[in-house]
Amino acid sequence: MRIECVTLREIHLPLVQYFETSFVRTDVRKILLIQLQADGVSGWAECTAPENPYYCHETIDTAWSIITRFIVPFILAEQIEHAVCLPRQVKQIRGNNMGKGAVEAGLWDLFARCQSRPLYQMIGGTRCSIDCGVSLGIQEDLEILLDKIDKELAAGYRKIKVKIKPGWDIAVIEKIRAKYPKVPLMVDANGAYTSRDIDWLRQLDDFNLMMIEQPLHYEDLIEHAQLQAQLRTPICLDESIRSYYDARAALNLGSCRVMNIKLGRVGGFAQAKRIHDLCFVQGIPVWCGGMLESGIGRSHNVALSTLPGFTIPGDVSASRRYYQEDTTTHPIEVSPQGQIQVPTGPGTGYEADLPFIDRVTVKEEKFWRNGK
Repeated sequence: MRIECVTLREIHLPLVQYFETSFVRTDVRKILLIQLQADGVSGWAECTAPENPYYCHETIDTAWSIITRFIVPFILAEQIEHAVCLPRQVKQIRGNNMGKGAVEAGLWDLFARCQSRPLYQMIGGTRCSIDCGVSLGIQEDLEILLDKIDKELAAGYRKIKVKIKPGWDIAVIEKIRAKYPKVPLMVDANGAYTSRDIDWLRQLDDFNLMMIEQPLHYEDLIEHAQLQAQLRTPICLDESIRSYYDARAALNLGSCRVMNIKLGRVGGFAQAKRIHDLCFVQGIPVWCGGMLESGIGRSHNVALSTLPGFTIPGDVSASRRYYQEDTTTHPIEVSPQGQIQVPTGPGTGYEADLPFIDRVTVKEEKFWRNGK
């Protein structure tokens, strides 16, 4: 296949409500969308790089630069045999996984649409529906958080994830558990603690949590292994897993018992599948985390979550939880049973809402094979 045109767009979408983690509060998402065209067909994807370099070193601006300067010239000049080939063809670009992953995801969508096949089947997915959880950010007070949990449980969600940080942790989880003793519950620290907090973190064992996500520094697998050895609760790694090699090292060291696989963070479907397969063979459960994606990025997460090892409800929740209007013509919806039915149409099964996207675009750049 020869790519005829690549279009990058930056859009701004206000969140229905701010989302706060241990390191940043987000009110408006600045999102990079990529459209790849060939044979009269378009494939779409979303770069999950955030606005700032707080979650990872990449930002929407650095990803835009890497894609336009190094990846776009390559894919317009070369014949692309299959989306699975792209990681090998751009392997000389170190890091910058979110930029590379966005282009690769767009190629997967394009190839699937050209073959009139569902993307989830092309990547080896086996599920017709996926179980959904929600991620709840740090709130201004505990009562607001409890009200939100009530609402999400009533909507059918099968897992509640609560963000924590020093000063918003043990007492908060204790209150949640007192009200919801049997709800599947996990916490996510986004690396807010250090090895000096081990005794404090050990108190979380009292609350029958599904897992503690990324309690320590994103680069440190050794201290996570030491912490995991002292906890009954499984540790889940997120920011620490940027590649197959990180995943293999984490499992060999015993740094975690659960893994969060984010499509952008690891560089696309090919790398996500390698990590999934590694964990699957070793009996390590995985799930799909979210990055406040719009519908286009979320639709790729739906496809990823159909792989057989994704046995824990992910953060792939309904579009309306985040945005009043979204980038797909039909919003991603969660059933009262807490599931998303996987579309069977070509590609992701969701169509880009181009009039809406055009309306919220603040920056656009097109690249043509013939230079026009």
